[in-house]
Amino acid sequence: MKKLLIVAVLLAGSLTVQAQKDTKFGVKAGVDLASIKVKVAGSTATASETGFFLGGFATIGVSEKFAVQPEVLYVAISDSNFFSVPVLAKYTFAEKFSALVGPSFNYFSDATEDKLKVNIDLGATYDVTEEIDVNAKYSLGFGDVAVNGIFIGAGYKF
Repeated sequence: MKKLLIVAVLLAGSLTVQAQKDTKFGVKAGVDLASIKVKVAGSTATASETGFFLGGFATIGVSEKFAVQPEVLYVAISDSNFFSVPVLAKYTFAEKFSALVGPSFNYFSDATEDKLKVNIDLGATYDVTEEIDVNAKYSLGFGDVAVNGIFIGAGYKF
């Protein structure tokens, strides 16, 4: 798990060196509609919660239509607060619309076991202006304790 995180950071760092002129930084915030599924001794318990997220991101241009977008988000969902680090591939398929896909590495600071979880994120963004976008994504969790969620928010690019 740690090796995968290191590879993702090195990949993002190497792309930054190649495409610095096309790199934009920004902040984002929004609402998170989450479900937490826990499997214990053959039984499953599920709970739904509404929370919020806030953080920052960088959009690193690789080509005219493709970019890498690493993010660092603080996610607050009831009693399960965690840090999420998605590393997303961003493909612009229309003038103002982009699709996002990639892993997110989630660190649960208040968990007693399995503090690091990996999810798969799928989403889209719409650029309202050059600086402002609205975004939505679904995060799919795996394992005995899985946090799935729909993130709906807005971002501002500097």
